[in-house]
Amino acid sequence: MALAAAATVTGLRLAPLSIPASYILRTCTSHALLAAPVSFSRPRRSGCDAVVRCGKRTGKRRYPSEKKRLERRHKELLHQAAPEEGSPDRESGYWRLSKLAVPASDDPGKDFTGVSPALLQAIAKAIKFPVASMLPEEAFSVIRKSFDARKVLKAAQFIYTVDMDVKKLLDMEPRTWDFIARLEPKLGVIEYMPDEKLVNDLISILSVNKNGSDDEVEIRDTINNGSIHSEPKKPRVAVIGSGPSGLFASLVLGELGAEVTLLERGQAVEQRGRDIGALAVRRILQSESNFCFGEVLLESMYLCSVFLLQVTIRFNTRVDDLIVEDGQVKGIVVSDTKLHPGSVNQKLPFDAVVLAVGHSARDTYSMLCKHNVDLSPKSFAVGLRIEHPQELINSIQYSELAAEVQKGRGRIPVADYKIVKSVGEGDAENNVNATEHSRGCYSFCMCPGGQVVLTSTNPSELCINGMSFSRRASKWANSALVVTVSSHDFGLFQSHGPLAGVEFQREYERRAAAMGGGNFVVPAQCVTDFISNKLSVTTLPPSSYRLGVRPSKLHELFPPYITEALQQSIIMIEKEMPGFVSKEALLHGVETRTSSPLQISRDGETYESTSLQGLYPIGEGAGYAGGILSAAVDGMYCGFALAKQLSLFHGDIESFLGKAQKQTSFVKY
Repeated sequence: MALAAAATVTGLRLAPLSIPASYILRTCTSHALLAAPVSFSRPRRSGCDAVVRCGKRTGKRRYPSEKKRLERRHKELLHQAAPEEGSPDRESGYWRLSKLAVPASDDPGKDFTGVSPALLQAIAKAIKFPVASMLPEEAFSVIRKSFDARKVLKAAQFIYTVDMDVKKLLDMEPRTWDFIARLEPKLGVIEYMPDEKLVNDLISILSVNKNGSDDEVEIRDTINNGSIHSEPKKPRVAVIGSGPSGLFASLVLGELGAEVTLLERGQAVEQRGRDIGALAVRRILQSESNFCFGEVLLESMYLCSVFLLQVTIRFNTRVDDLIVEDGQVKGIVVSDTKLHPGSVNQKLPFDAVVLAVGHSARDTYSMLCKHNVDLSPKSFAVGLRIEHPQELINSIQYSELAAEVQKGRGRIPVADYKIVKSVGEGDAENNVNATEHSRGCYSFCMCPGGQVVLTSTNPSELCINGMSFSRRASKWANSALVVTVSSHDFGLFQSHGPLAGVEFQREYERRAAAMGGGNFVVPAQCVTDFISNKLSVTTLPPSSYRLGVRPSKLHELFPPYITEALQQSIIMIEKEMPGFVSKEALLHGVETRTSSPLQISRDGETYESTSLQGLYPIGEGAGYAGGILSAAVDGMYCGFALAKQLSLFHGDIESFLGKAQKQTSFVKY
């Protein structure tokens, strides 16, 4: 739920491997260049040869011998991609320099994206150039910047990825030629990119692989009530849901020539913002416009930039049913969510339906069951959301650097954490069989400088999550601590069939609502009391949750196996992060919607439902993604697969996007 996810797509790259930089620069006391082992005369300029690009390595861990063979192959391909040492082709193009470390004490700070003297030092070390101050800043551009404060490091540092413009560098400092001429590619550290633009973004890929222009689409004349009109021979596709998977499926299909209608049951971003404000201030929950349903700001920006395509966007449109004939979807039945219940539904014909709903569209799951669509329970995680003062987390993670955070306005980014534990009843070190009964417990959706928010879609059920604004300036840090549950845990709800996991969620959301006393008040408990199975205080520490908290016995909310797993994991975290267990730490209940509780079966190649033709389930709600990025990629792959079936695309998606691994739960790309 946190809106703090970001990704930069710059084309397909080899999988990064850890290659330590063993070369240490010699100090230089003057601006005279040190003699290079091999000297190359600067040749005349000439064109670039063809570049061999290799796909990203994916798959399960291989045997050591196979891994070494693949590493050797990757190195060979790297050397093939880069021009030969001393060749004229090295006078142009770009070198991407990754894993450039700059000590936090020497860096201007998280908001600086230029090239600092300290970064020039790291660049000089990477290309083995002796005098960093002689390198022109203009020849380098920062592509990525991150912060690394792991305890294994001697000191915290910023990590950069930088592109080096060879032509500009040589024009401004010709004496760098000897070092460029003998620069050696290194997997995930130093990679060569040619001068010409490569097809490395989705729009370019789509433009290159279009089956034909709009002018080439055949038009046929039809007679309707005595009048003649032209009907385009474009396949009509409905995409249900405007989340990441729905957006990218719409983009691909629309760009390749389909007539796409994107349907969103919630409100557009402006009205959705007002509805969420009414929830936070006046406790008014709009069932179709809340934290789970509706357009978000990132989606709004995306829609504004790309649906200049043949895509019709309809907000406030809930899909209530599918039109099925002879085992195939022929259309959908929709209703306007702004109208009163019982209003007239509308039937819309389509050639295919892409189902890209989120994991909270429980009414959609029930509708699919009525059509005997093949659904199966899937593992997910439930738990509680823990909140600390942000300054405490800064101190735990950064020590003396914590003072430089300054509520998101300082040099150092606001601290966060990521935790994964395996807990069980037995002693895993001394009992071999203990791991069979262990459960995964992990942090989820950690929100530094954030707040706890209500994500209920029903007034009788209580569910929470977390979010952060871009500045991350809140006084609190929160994260879910969740425990994995599977179909084996849904015994009491087996009568609900494939919806057993949904009923499991509802049961504990109802219990949380009752424990909080209603009116969206959240049950809460100090961490120290939770691990001691007691409620010793009636006054709780401050919380970012705006609708109120109530002292409660959260240790009695879940079954013992979940509660004990949470307690054990918190104690284990305290050993690694002293101070994590404190009287200021507050647990909130309940977090149940970490991912979809079921999976809609589909074909691994066509992405079509295995039990209902014409239906294409994708994304998180269908059980094939676990976050923003994976959902978007799933939608993109489905878009290409469906376009292929509709004869809009005849290429091979795996040739430029790589092969997706079909697993029992999520799809790994």
